[in-house]
Amino acid sequence: MTFQIIWFILWGILWAVYFMLDGFVLGAGMLHRFLGRNDVERRVIINTFGPVWDGNEVWLVTAGGATFAAFPTTYALMFSYLYTALLLLLFALIVRGVCFEFRGKLEGDRWKGLWDSAIMVSSFLPALLFGVAFGNIFQGLPMDAAGYHGSFLSLLNPFGLLTGALFVLLFLVHGSLYLTVKTEGELSARALAAANRFWPVLLIVAAVFLVAASPATRLDDNYLSFPLLLVVPLFAVASLVMIRISTARGKLLTAFAASCCTIVLVVATGLVGLFPSLIPSVIDPIYNLTIYNSSSSEYTLKIMTAVALVFVPIVIAYKIWVYRVFRAKITLQDVMEDEHSY
Repeated sequence: MTFQIIWFILWGILWAVYFMLDGFVLGAGMLHRFLGRNDVERRVIINTFGPVWDGNEVWLVTAGGATFAAFPTTYALMFSYLYTALLLLLFALIVRGVCFEFRGKLEGDRWKGLWDSAIMVSSFLPALLFGVAFGNIFQGLPMDAAGYHGSFLSLLNPFGLLTGALFVLLFLVHGSLYLTVKTEGELSARALAAANRFWPVLLIVAAVFLVAASPATRLDDNYLSFPLLLVVPLFAVASLVMIRISTARGKLLTAFAASCCTIVLVVATGLVGLFPSLIPSVIDPIYNLTIYNSSSSEYTLKIMTAVALVFVPIVIAYKIWVYRVFRAKITLQDVMEDEHSY
């Protein structure tokens, strides 16, 4: 196995873990104004992910850093071609962080209502834009030796928007299940009802995505060449079905775990089909950006592999510890008694 392949796998793992972890924060953020019927309930929702949301961003930074270090040509051209979309994404992530900190600084329904709306929008936009970006990467961009022949609006094509809708629904279900596990009483019941309402829509959109991917992309080439790889999308479908089975049986932790697996396997399904490309060209495959023609030198990749073998396990161990420390449910009483909560 070459170092380019190793770093493609690690690159995919970093993105999958980020979507799995920040996905429930984005989903809960989109829902918190609807599920929380008063200020206390909304504070409960924010406090379920308040101690962990910023740590989840480490995986996004690491995924971006890995792209820059391992595949610098792809990083440079991707941030050039998708500049407007990525800038909007960055602004949304900044606003979301500001919202969590500023919401509780003043009392008053108007003040808090403004930040609640901002949380909802700044959670929806990243979910949608991540999906649109990856949908266009799966589909390929109109690029050649002269550069990118498109615009921000051309990214909002049917397949890109379909992938964006898929990401939004994945995160809505994921966030609902997270709130079901982390809260109690009526709020938990409302979150479970939301997960059950969104799940059939997610199933339909996922099915449409799989059907549309064949004519819109070349993701099925690898699967047709190596049928054994079909276990990845099959497990993704199985995980998605397991969510509904688990919620029907009242096994909420199992449902949340199945949602985590679904997100990871959906990302894996796309990346397995994409390999060895990182950004395909719809003009001519000769202009594809691949792990071979856009990677750093072998010496650089060797050093990066050694560093990753040391620090990635440390980060994983730290994240496990953090989630273990903050594993308790958040109750209305906890929030009312803690004046320093969000």
